[in-house]
This record gives sequence, C-alpha cells and structure tokens, in this order.
Amino acid sequence: GDDEGHGHDEGEADATTIPTETAERSGIMVAPAGPGVIHQTVRLSGVIEARQGAMARVSARFPGAIREVAVLVGDRVRTGQRLATVESNASLSTYAITSPIAGIVMRRDAEVGSLAGDAPLFEVADLSKVWVDMHVFGREAQRVRVGAEVRVERLADGVVATATIGQVLPATDVDSQSLTARAVLDNADGLWRPGMVVQADVSIGTTEAKIRVPLGALQRMEGRDVVFVREVDTYAAAPVTLGVRDGAFVEIRDGVELGDEVVVEQ
Repeated sequence: GDDEGHGHDEGEADATTIPTETAERSGIMVAPAGPGVIHQTVRLSGVIEARQGAMARVSARFPGAIREVAVLVGDRVRTGQRLATVESNASLSTYAITSPIAGIVMRRDAEVGSLAGDAPLFEVADLSKVWVDMHVFGREAQRVRVGAEVRVERLADGVVATATIGQVLPATDVDSQSLTARAVLDNADGLWRPGMVVQADVSIGTTEAKIRVPLGALQRMEGRDVVFVREVDTYAAAPVTLGVRDGAFVEIRDGVELGDEVVVEQ
C-alpha cells in the first residue's frame, strides 16, 4: 500500500482508526516526540538529626539540692537563660544552672527536691537547622556527590523541602558498606524533628535525550513497552526501547522518530 515509507508496518495489526473530532472529545491528546532534559534521581531513605554542636547536655557545676526548675520540655530558651536553681552542698549558697546555647528544651531530668550530681539535668537543642542523614548503598554510593540537590519529603504530612548535600561520610557500618550523605535543612517551622524518617530524591545527573515522551505516553502490550503514534486518523502501537527516566519523562532510544505525533494522554 501507500504506507511503506512510514516505518510503522509491524504495528499495523495494532492500529485503530478514530476520527479526529471523536478523539478530541474523548480526551486523547497528542504531542510531537522531541528532545529534552531528563533529571535523574535516586530515592533514599533518611533520618532527621540534630546537628553536632547544636545540642547541649547541661549538668550542675556543684552537687546539691535542686530548689527550683524554671523550664519545661518544649520551652524555647536563649543563651544564658536560667534553667534551674541549685543549693550547693559545700557552700549552702544557691546558684543558677543556665543554658549554654539558644534552643529548645528536649529533655528535663530535674525535679524540685531531688539531688543534682554529675548526670545531665537538661538537654537543649538548636533546631533552627537540622541534618538529614541519608543512607546510600552499593552502586548508588558512586553517584551521590557533594553539591547534589536533594528533595526531602516529610512522610508524616507530605511537606517537601530542598537542600544540598554538604558531606558524604564513610561507612559506619562495615557489613552493609553504606555511606551517609548529609544535607542541612532549614527548620523554620520547627516540624522537622530529630528521629523523623524522611524520603529523599537526590539528583545524580541530567541526560540530554534526543527523544523523550511523558511517562503517561507509555503503555504495556503483550509484555512490551509501546507508545501510540498518530498518522492522520490512525493510531498505531509502536514498540519502543527505553533509556533513562525521571519523575515526568522517559528517554526513547528506538521505535519513535523525531516529530512523530505520540499520544500523551488518553
């Protein structure tokens, strides 16, 4: 027939004819296949941690009886603010225990009338910024780099923040051979809490695809990946070879020509 020049002969059996008006009415949308960037990411699980040096454990300077406790867990304190008053066993005079940093009282192990010894009485953390520690295994350890952008999602409520990987630390766990990729997150709303589990998508590079299509264009037929290509009123299934993908697009290595009208939504 007349179709010999079109290169879609093997798909003729899977062709469907739909008049243009009907196709438009039923929501079939086509777009020309063309070049574009694919942003590759790797998905990691991570944990929010308080930054080292931004956490203070506060003890009594001299042993004695606790006479007053001035703060509760969750209170915000400033540097030098009084946390408790202790009566020294040695001098019987009272002195104040103060916070060495500004932050939030995370723990309080001080009660009026109990004795202050060597054990920490308070834990204060500056959570205005927190660490996201992500565990990287195997092949991905070669691809996650300092400076990579990371999109962090709070699993509790779906809130997303972006940050940059500042450090990649060597394995602490010899058996799993994992690395820790660490980013600093702004925590203005205070809702990124230490110990919270998060999901992180780390950028590991971009690919300039000669042809890419939206993920929605991909279909499975008889165990093969296909896209539907429109020629006038005919829609033919074209088997495709896929390359890299991101959250929105997939690279087509073979099966579709530049400019082919590909069904992107149906």
